[in-house]
Amino acid sequence: MRRRLLPVWLLLPPCLIGLLPAAPVTARDSLGIWNDWGAFRDAAVPRCYAIAMAQPVAGRPRDFQPFFTVGIWPRRNARNEIHIRLSRRIGPSGRAVLSLGGQSFELATGQADAWAQDLRMDAAIVAALRSGREMTVSARGRDGRLFRDTYRLAGAASAMDAAALGCAGR
Repeated sequence: MRRRLLPVWLLLPPCLIGLLPAAPVTARDSLGIWNDWGAFRDAAVPRCYAIAMAQPVAGRPRDFQPFFTVGIWPRRNARNEIHIRLSRRIGPSGRAVLSLGGQSFELATGQADAWAQDLRMDAAIVAALRSGREMTVSARGRDGRLFRDTYRLAGAASAMDAAALGCAGR
């Protein structure tokens, strides 16, 4: 299992992200938006990524705004790494499962984040994203209740392609 370092801003509650200095935010270049998916480039890092927010669910408590990213880090020679910010902190089991196109993937987890366990799983998830219609990530919160974050996948392939092109040759 591999561990990835997260940018500090990913660990902040969404209400505090707006308080960060504007310079890093303006460093991101939009590469395009396709349905629920967007592609961006951080030239300073450098990295490119496709990102989508989970579908809202009325009446369900959230600790965080959930999102799913597929990232490219040219200096690390890393491509198609997934990162998921969950809507709630995970309970003691520490288990999160991604379901997509009839497949299930048990993810590596942090308190409220999840990743593929290895490069093969990253590749399998990214391949399934290209042909899937919907994806869910489920886990048990600290209160023991099951929660699910759901993502529509229309536009995912285009956003991932744009992110790959945005970091090509860097």
